[in-house]
Amino acid sequence: MTELKTGQLVEVEYGGFAKILNVIGSGGQGTVYLVDFNGNKMALKWYDIHKIKRLREFRRNIKKNINDGSPSDKFLWPKYLTKSLPDGQFGYLMELKPECFDSLVDILATRKVYTDPVTGRISQVPVRFKNLYSMVTSLINISNAFRQLHRAGKSYQDLNDGGFFINVNNGDVLVCDCDNIAPDGKNFGIGGKPGYIAPEITRGIARPNVQTDKYSLAVVFFKLLFRGEPMEGKKVINNLCLPQNAPFVYDPDDSSNRPVKGIHDNVINFWKLYPDYIRNAFILSFTKGVKNPNSRIIENEWQKLFIRLRSEIITCRCGKSDFASMYQKLNEKVYRCPQCGTTFTSLKISSCPYRIPLYIGSKLYKCEIYPDSDDFTEITGEIIENSITPGLLGIKNCSGKTWIAKMPDNIFYHIPSGKGFPIWEGLEINFGKNIKASI
Repeated sequence: MTELKTGQLVEVEYGGFAKILNVIGSGGQGTVYLVDFNGNKMALKWYDIHKIKRLREFRRNIKKNINDGSPSDKFLWPKYLTKSLPDGQFGYLMELKPECFDSLVDILATRKVYTDPVTGRISQVPVRFKNLYSMVTSLINISNAFRQLHRAGKSYQDLNDGGFFINVNNGDVLVCDCDNIAPDGKNFGIGGKPGYIAPEITRGIARPNVQTDKYSLAVVFFKLLFRGEPMEGKKVINNLCLPQNAPFVYDPDDSSNRPVKGIHDNVINFWKLYPDYIRNAFILSFTKGVKNPNSRIIENEWQKLFIRLRSEIITCRCGKSDFASMYQKLNEKVYRCPQCGTTFTSLKISSCPYRIPLYIGSKLYKCEIYPDSDDFTEITGEIIENSITPGLLGIKNCSGKTWIAKMPDNIFYHIPSGKGFPIWEGLEINFGKNIKASI
């Protein structure tokens, strides 16, 4: 592979030249450079063509992806191809990752290596999600990004922890290494990363496709939530089985590969924290989903599960922030903090299959109120504290529409967007479209 030099100009098919500034990093297929293109800083991935199978088809596929455009703004999608050198070497330009995003590799390791640009001193910097809300939001964003990709008839084919950048402060996501993405059913030699590869690929009976993406996606989700390997337990540690042949660590019908205390403490401890519907999703993914690709959970279902999980986060005044499953449930609608005893009521929306706990700062999203909406980002309501009476909570209408709410005087009032109303035992809300809610 030709190593590009600082200051070297690389001609772009679109027109103009990209000027090499420095090296960002290197991987299995080539090197990524920081470049200046028409006054904009961009990233150039330059290929070691000896590591690319079916080079011409591979290049044509990238060009088609450029022409098709990204299926979601969550992908660091190829923008421009460079012209090929006489020996066939080429690359493509893409947007740079913003500084506020960290690699999933570093997030799983809880730290990253930082080199001071002035002193050259190397240190380790902690990398952790700001809160549960940000972590679960990242899962929703990943689910939706791959839902859009698969809807476009394409598969990623090499899903692993190195393919994601995440903003740990708000859960925003960027998917990188998009050059292996191809129409479902086509493959240019990439197989995947050990630990993430679907079993049918390992057995040599399938090539990467949308169904194998779904398996790899479940592994990514498991690692983010439980900080461990789904198939690494006692059986693997004792060298009785390879990970790809081992049963799921929490297979309800096979306890031979349970997590080992002192080795898999993260998995042991986190498994207890999540509600049954999350645990059951992973049990399905790594039992029936291992043997039958058609049993794997689709992205839309993951998205719904994580939206529910986000809505069930309760943040108490005492500082405890956890899922509703970790709070004491006094009855079907009231939770109590086990740390300080504060109680939280919950809202039942007619269009939503679960109750939503209410606490200061919690939010109601458009997709939770309106069943015809898939929008998990638009906030339609927010729980606020009365500015005059501390401790008195209310719901602020942020929907842009007028709601109708029953007040403590038992009279229904029209509540325009931007206004609020108190939360009380007899509260009833009409959101329109025959969608109602009550405490």
